[in-house]
Amino acid sequence: MLPHEKTLVQRLTGQPFALLGINSDGDADDVKKILAERAITWRQAIDGDTSGPLATKWNVNGWPTIYVLDAKGVIRFRDVRDAEMEKAVLALVDEAKAGK
Repeated sequence: MLPHEKTLVQRLTGQPFALLGINSDGDADDVKKILAERAITWRQAIDGDTSGPLATKWNVNGWPTIYVLDAKGVIRFRDVRDAEMEKAVLALVDEAKAGK
């Protein structure tokens, strides 16, 4: 998924879009190393592990879990990937630009 996410982030620069990652790969130093190695540039929260507070609050039972939220913060899609995720994101970007 990483190459697709990178392309999507680059493609939607300057648009009403943000990709946020919740990372459960350990402590902050480990995560920073992984992010640098993989050239991940979007914001990341560090949850520690899969039973961290963010994973618990958002009912994440496996990784990756994907939520696509609209401009109002409403979850509109869950567990979409690749072309399906892109279609969902682009639809919501269009909505945001139209002021819906």
